[in-house]
Amino acid sequence: MSFAVWLTGLPASGKSAIARELVRELHERAVDTAVLESDVMRTQLTPFPRYDEADRDLFYDVLADVGVLLARRGRPVVFDATANRRRYRDVARSSIERFCEVYVDTPLEVCRARDPKGLYRSGRVTDMVYEPPLGPELLLRGERLAPAKAAERIVVYLQARGWL
Repeated sequence: MSFAVWLTGLPASGKSAIARELVRELHERAVDTAVLESDVMRTQLTPFPRYDEADRDLFYDVLADVGVLLARRGRPVVFDATANRRRYRDVARSSIERFCEVYVDTPLEVCRARDPKGLYRSGRVTDMVYEPPLGPELLLRGERLAPAKAAERIVVYLQARGWL
């Protein structure tokens, strides 16, 4: 049976670095994992994104649906996506039995200083309201925990649940 891990947090919080390490760890265990990385998926699903609320609603609904389809077919899924509204993540949570929400909690000033994609400098995320998870399965401090160590914590969680 499959599972899903949704890495959420502010842009530049460290989600993608953790996702890469997590997928590497899972592949070492022969777990073929589908990665739904928002930047890549957005180019496929919304080639001319507006980044307004309606665009985000559509994008995250489709992203969750893709993850649900993969999980139902037995494929473990890693969502690497901000999903600024709780309801976006809750759609997947309500449809995937083995679901782990990982909140990469990184202070805004750290994210702004990192800003590898220029999202803060360009103003693309200034109007975005981020709703942190109320009860994530895991909380990782993105400014304190190296991505490899964060991935190890996720793997330990998955093992403890008997999902690996």
